[in-house]
Amino acid sequence: MQTMIGVIGGSGVYQIDGLEGASWVRVKTPWGKPSDEILVGRLSGVPMAFLPRHGRGHVHSPSSIPFRANIDALKRLGCTDVVAVSAVGSLRADYAPGDFVIVDQYIDRTFAREKSFFGPGCVGHVSLAHPTCPRLSAAAAGAARAAGVRVHEGGTYLAMEGPQFSTLAESRLYRQWGADVIGMTGMPEAKLAREAELCYASVAMVTDFDCWHPGHEAVDVAAVIATLTANAGAARALVAGLPGLLGGVRTPCPHGCDRALEYALMTAPDKRDAEVLARLDAVAGRVL
Repeated sequence: MQTMIGVIGGSGVYQIDGLEGASWVRVKTPWGKPSDEILVGRLSGVPMAFLPRHGRGHVHSPSSIPFRANIDALKRLGCTDVVAVSAVGSLRADYAPGDFVIVDQYIDRTFAREKSFFGPGCVGHVSLAHPTCPRLSAAAAGAARAAGVRVHEGGTYLAMEGPQFSTLAESRLYRQWGADVIGMTGMPEAKLAREAELCYASVAMVTDFDCWHPGHEAVDVAAVIATLTANAGAARALVAGLPGLLGGVRTPCPHGCDRALEYALMTAPDKRDAEVLARLDAVAGRVL
């Protein structure tokens, strides 16, 4: 099987440099339109697909991002591994603006988003005990270090609904819960990637200290953008290093990400809704 790397770019990361044969393609999905067209091409001989999470020009708010369509589109194109890049605030003094965090856990506080491909007509339950892929996360960490970034391997991402930033009371509470970084787009993206049997890694770029830090001002968009601009080059260098670390030949995931649906479907085959199954052709076709 051939490796195909999908990159979901967050705030400040809107392109991949050096893609050979690059073209923007429109992908139709049963879940509506993705955030934008998807840039496909090859990097160091490995097929890649780039999707700007908020759309070019940043037209989607965190709550309006079509997460299901985005993940379906990447799976439909043949992606095997998805690396998601996003901007976050830090809830720890030692995770400073400019640092990258390789997320391995989440606390999902979002409430206004569709969070599953499954439901009435075909019920499925996947494991999210370990919501990111250790193999892909290690590759992302290695690529980040090679790009000259200070990297923290492991961190809990508090996903908030937004679009407003936290209150001071909320920021303090999330620190007490043990969250390390806070953002608005990590969920349900990671959940949907698991349901689609995609290896998924999250690279969180720290832009600020949220509002808990007594030595810093409240979160300011101008300051966030300034840090994002400084980080963007490192993020692109990280992406450029992934093909060499992952290679062109895709072997089965040692952690089972690509077999997440093996025992997940609960609805009896004779009770499954044909229309629902048709919508699941890309994400769950292997088990259906």
